[in-house]
Amino acid sequence: MSDTNQMPREEGIDHSLSLIREGYMYISNRRHSFNSDIFETRLLGKKAICMGGKEAAEVFYDTEKFKRKDAAPNRAIQTLFGKNGVQALDEQAHKHRKEMFMSIMSPDQLEKLTDITKKQWEAAVEKWGQMDKVILYKEAQEIMCRTACQWAGVPVQEDEVKKLTKDLAAMFESAAVVGPAHWLGRNARNHVEKWIGELIDRVRDGKVNLPEDTILHRFAWHRDLEGNFLNTETVAVEVINILRPIVAIAIYINFIALAVHHYPKEREKLKSGDEKYAQMFLQEVRRFYPFFPFVAALVKKDFTWNGYKFEEDTLTLLDLYGTNHDPEIWENHDMFSPDRFAKWEGSPFDFIPQGGGDYFMGHRCAGEWVTMEVMKVSLDYLANRMDYEIPDQDLSFSMFSMPSIPRSKVVLKNVKRRI
Repeated sequence: MSDTNQMPREEGIDHSLSLIREGYMYISNRRHSFNSDIFETRLLGKKAICMGGKEAAEVFYDTEKFKRKDAAPNRAIQTLFGKNGVQALDEQAHKHRKEMFMSIMSPDQLEKLTDITKKQWEAAVEKWGQMDKVILYKEAQEIMCRTACQWAGVPVQEDEVKKLTKDLAAMFESAAVVGPAHWLGRNARNHVEKWIGELIDRVRDGKVNLPEDTILHRFAWHRDLEGNFLNTETVAVEVINILRPIVAIAIYINFIALAVHHYPKEREKLKSGDEKYAQMFLQEVRRFYPFFPFVAALVKKDFTWNGYKFEEDTLTLLDLYGTNHDPEIWENHDMFSPDRFAKWEGSPFDFIPQGGGDYFMGHRCAGEWVTMEVMKVSLDYLANRMDYEIPDQDLSFSMFSMPSIPRSKVVLKNVKRRI
């Protein structure tokens, strides 16, 4: 008798278009219909495995079983990730590059980030008070772009901020779309990589002097495992891997505003200034609302898990959104309830909005701490430090478009600093 089980299989030649059409729900829909946390399908013309849940996340982040090199499709590399970035590395090369990112997550650096974020929010609220209406998504992107550049030590002229903001946003807004919008994202990445690359060259040539503690300086002079400086193109990609994700926090900022608006009882609790409750509120925003739909890896070598056979080089997707809404993990998973995090045990595999596993040894997003610090400041302003009206508008959001944002992009009116 065979010691392996037959994996549930989706019939058909290819389901790439279904994945694009169904977005965040593609894997979850089939996990439900198959009554299984794992199934086989075909994506990009090849066999693929999709899975979700805590146990699946734990095996997915086992670096002995999965690798990241060549896992991301070319369209994502050309827009979202860039070539030869940390996301596509494995083993010692990944560990060494990841250490470069983790070295900037010190308490001093995060405190610096918080201070910059507060100043940018203060300036924004002042500006918004003079505007008839504020489109929060676009304004938050600019706040985040200014914050990211200042924190990273990337000098940008005032008249270049809006264009840079638009380019960085295009990188994550275009990865899952087809047609002109996708090519806009490719062009945006090419433009920003060229600009950052020229800046790196000027730093290395001594034509631009930066403090040694700036992120841009550290990355420019980082050495690989062989002791060589990274090539200019790779440094540019990694600098963008700081800027782009911070601009993407604008998505969470929109959902913070949505949660504050839709759950007034929770907003009342935020007025107490209880930092623990604010933390729980933000964790629930990250769990409840869609951000990343899934992550990809390739099977490193043949292995069997829970009776299912995984063959070398098979594309495997882990359902992030579905795991964060898994009824086996989360009671009343479809309800917004920050209090659930008072009892959460802190597993790195059940709450995975930005990936799971270990920060230092694995592929969990290095910027998760950055995300939380920026969100804390943003929540304080949206809940406690400003008054505003949210007029009638379409605040619904799609579970099929990736990334998902409220359709109106959250319009604010009559914005005033609270005294």
